[in-house]
Amino acid sequence: MKLVILALITGAAVGIVFAMLKLPIPAPPALSGIAGIVGIYLGYKIYLWAFSLFMKP
Repeated sequence: MKLVILALITGAAVGIVFAMLKLPIPAPPALSGIAGIVGIYLGYKIYLWAFSLFMKP
């Protein structure tokens, strides 16, 4: 939980800096960005599951 809070604080700080410098936000559109993050997480978990399933000693 601590990492989630630190990530949110860091993200907010980066967003503030970008807004102050009048730069475009360094993130994809909301829904597609969230879908991409979920896809990366699911791919990682699927790989770990498949690796442990097929590579048992």
